[in-house]
Amino acid sequence: MSIEAVREYFKKWHMEDRIQELPLSSATVEEAARALQCEEKRIAKTMSFLINGQAILIVMAGDAKIDNSKYKAQFHTKAVMLKPDEVVGMIGHPAGGVCPFGIKDDIKVYLDESLKRFETVFPACGSRNSAIELTLPELEKYSGYCEWINICKGWE
Repeated sequence: MSIEAVREYFKKWHMEDRIQELPLSSATVEEAARALQCEEKRIAKTMSFLINGQAILIVMAGDAKIDNSKYKAQFHTKAVMLKPDEVVGMIGHPAGGVCPFGIKDDIKVYLDESLKRFETVFPACGSRNSAIELTLPELEKYSGYCEWINICKGWE
């Protein structure tokens, strides 16, 4: 999967034209904020974790970090991130371009409370140089999220 898969995914809502292919890398929060000319905290970074052999995605604000005790309380296990070489095979997008859209069907998506302070956020779109600006209701709709969670620190 790739940015093309994400474009195809968004076609059913006529949203594919809102995807931005950037001339600069957006693989890190810092790079994405620079390329999009926005605050780092408005980048909706999508992190890949493994729980009992199953990949999950957590979308959080660019300035948020996983709080290990909150993660363990939520998921009843230690936080284990996917290795970069596992990401594309398990999620469908490369590390640095992971997004909650156009992913493999069995992946659960969680949205962290750190995002709720923004009108719009910028998640990646399946490549290391793409993004889309979405409202929170749009992020909920298009990500097919399963729930809002509170597992991050450093943003309060």
